[in-house]
Amino acid sequence: MTVPADRQYTTDHEWVLVEGDIATVGITDFAQDALGDVVFVELPAVGATLAAGEQVGEVESTKSVGELFAPIDGEVVEINDAVVEQPELVNSDPYGAGWLVKVRFAALPEGLLDPAAYEATLS
Repeated sequence: MTVPADRQYTTDHEWVLVEGDIATVGITDFAQDALGDVVFVELPAVGATLAAGEQVGEVESTKSVGELFAPIDGEVVEINDAVVEQPELVNSDPYGAGWLVKVRFAALPEGLLDPAAYEATLS
C-alpha cells in the first residue's frame, strides 16, 4: 500500500494534503483497495460547510458502499468533477487524479495522523 509522505491521514482512511488554507481530500490506497472497483462517487456541493467527522458523501463500489467523512471543518471550494464522471480514477490514482474535494479551512483538527502513524493502523 502506498502512503505518500506529504499528507496527513485519518483513521477513516482519508488523506489530507494542505496547501496554504486549502486542503485537498481523498481516500487512501488502502481504502480504494478494500472497496474494490469504484462505480459511483457522491460529493458535497461547492459552498457546503463541512464539520469534521460528519458524513459528506459516499463512494460506491461493486462490493460495498463507503461513507465519506469530513476530516476537517471548512467550506468546499472545489469538487473533482472527473471522479464523478469517471469513478474508476479513485482506484487508478487515489493520491492524484482521484482526489475528491478541496476545502478552505481556518485550522487543522488535532488527531490527523502522519504517514508512519497511519501505516501503523494498517497492521
